[in-house]
Amino acid sequence: MGGAVATTLASLLYPAMLGVQKVNTAQDRVIATPATGALTEADRDFVVKVRAAGLWEYPVGRMALEKSRTKAVKTAGEHLIDGVASMDAACRNTAGLLGIRLPNQSSPQEQGFVFRLKAESGEQFDTDMVTVVRAASGRILSTIASVRTTTKNSLIRALATQVNDTVMEHITVMEKTGFVDFDQVLVQETTPPDLPAQDLTPPPPAAGQPQVVLPRPTNSTVSPSRSAGR
Repeated sequence: MGGAVATTLASLLYPAMLGVQKVNTAQDRVIATPATGALTEADRDFVVKVRAAGLWEYPVGRMALEKSRTKAVKTAGEHLIDGVASMDAACRNTAGLLGIRLPNQSSPQEQGFVFRLKAESGEQFDTDMVTVVRAASGRILSTIASVRTTTKNSLIRALATQVNDTVMEHITVMEKTGFVDFDQVLVQETTPPDLPAQDLTPPPPAAGQPQVVLPRPTNSTVSPSRSAGR
């Protein structure tokens, strides 16, 4: 019986789906009551979304360093790698304390961003890279604000604060490149994706699979963003 209960709890701490198709009222459902405060579906889904975002933005940042010939885009890539690495470390720590299962892959939609950018080069890569990251960062801001203002869990609140600082920094550095296509950003931020829910949800990790770690480069020259509690 204990095994069945554990299985049920594990299923609650990983989302069946993410995205606009999900019923909003279900997000308020409390799925755990740790000492740090009640944990809702929205709280759990936020941690999973942050993790999934880092899993595609990190390789995109590395691509910027390797493929771009523009200093501003390379700088944006450096900030992306550093910010994502710090954010992911905080995300993994929070998830571990709250028993939230994290993916080792981003969603199929997010993996599509990476595949598309791998095939591009030159100014097309620079424009598409900063535009897609800028749009994704803008989309998650409303989620951060909602979670930060409604969560009853102190760990989720601290994570949301750190993620907000990091995302705002990424938005700023992408815009400074001069390559952001703001018309396309507006379209991407305001148009719901015409995709099934499973394409918007990162797959759960396979049983026994080691957790993927996104390391901060040892030779980084980027100053880390201030995190909550520092």
